[in-house]
Amino acid sequence: MVNRPDTKAARLKRHKRVRAKISGTPERPRMNVFRSEKNIYVQLIDDASGVTLLSASSVEKGFEGGSNKAAARKLGAIIAERAKANGITSVVFDRGGYVYHGRVQELAEGAREGGLEF
Repeated sequence: MVNRPDTKAARLKRHKRVRAKISGTPERPRMNVFRSEKNIYVQLIDDASGVTLLSASSVEKGFEGGSNKAAARKLGAIIAERAKANGITSVVFDRGGYVYHGRVQELAEGAREGGLEF
């Protein structure tokens, strides 16, 4: 039997370490990213009251593009548009234990282009 690293456990460990340091408020919510093999999801969370303020994902009706880098950038623009409509201009970025590369980076850049500051 081959000893393989448990990548999910390692990601959760990194995520827990990051979450110990950052937190979202109603004025500056935490922008959390989750990516699966087929889809990508993003939420704006107020940790003070434990509520999800906004969300967007590649699973939504009308969203086309799958889960590639172009779709991630488009999803970042969508969440930025929804945040601005709700009066949110600044967020704390939570990459969820993922490396800031590829789809996670594209989502962040799409949100920045849409007007979110972080």
